[in-house]
Amino acid sequence: MRALVVDHGEAGPVRFADVDEPVPARDEALVEIRHISLNFGELNYVDQWPAGAVHGHDAAGVVVRAASDGSGPSEGTRVAVGMAPHAWAERVAVGPASLGIVPAGVDLADAAALGIAGVTALRVLRKRSLLARDVLVTGASGGVGHFAVQMAALAGARVTALVGSPDRTAGLRDLGADQVLTDLAGTENRFDLVLDTVGGPLVAQAFSALAEGGTIHLVGYSSGQDTTFPAGTLFGFGEPRSVATYGDMTPTSAELTDLLGLMAAGRLSAPVGLRGDWRDVDDAVQALFARKVPGKVVLDVT
Repeated sequence: MRALVVDHGEAGPVRFADVDEPVPARDEALVEIRHISLNFGELNYVDQWPAGAVHGHDAAGVVVRAASDGSGPSEGTRVAVGMAPHAWAERVAVGPASLGIVPAGVDLADAAALGIAGVTALRVLRKRSLLARDVLVTGASGGVGHFAVQMAALAGARVTALVGSPDRTAGLRDLGADQVLTDLAGTENRFDLVLDTVGGPLVAQAFSALAEGGTIHLVGYSSGQDTTFPAGTLFGFGEPRSVATYGDMTPTSAELTDLLGLMAAGRLSAPVGLRGDWRDVDDAVQALFARKVPGKVVLDVT
């Protein structure tokens, strides 16, 4: 079968290859993949995976063979695959802990967009009550950012979306942002929670804008820059402010189910900024790296 595998060469980060058919364990379903979803991190930091390995973590498709032990979804069930290894292939063996059943009315391509981005946003925003809180989402035009803006607004937060340039502000107010900024300089807002996908100098700026008891959750570092805190920045009176890292790779089925339920109810939309054929993956990767895609890239497996 065909799959996208890790390529450490100049032509990378992925290439097509013929690979062996997956052999499901007793507790794994065989899923025929219809759509895959690209993430900046897994492509930009591809050296963290072995060359030649089937790449990717997020996809959606249909169960063509249920798990032999009777667990998980039955044959014919539409499923979203989230944070599962080796997902960018024509067929994938997946355990039920990485699957969410896609409700009627939810497009499979939209379900494929959830995975890492949707689950990350949901897990961070669940760290505290957001009702009438001030929330800052940095890198808000990306996949995690689009989901986070929507979910924070659903939870009753006052949402500030921060983007890198004016041309990346489109649509964020429609998703629930009360304010859209391109720079934190001069803002008088004090945030109870910051979901940061950018890293670099922005982290120090956001820390200075934290309210007492506020937390920055670091979920990405797309800037690739170091963070330096000016002298005195980390000192303060009142309830402590904090910086929290994120790297939760626990099973995603429960969160996928919740997110798909919100989609089915019309309360959450998939931020698909580029839809195409997986044969054009090289163009899609370049567009993602060039910051030309608002939201997620979803490719059809043909």
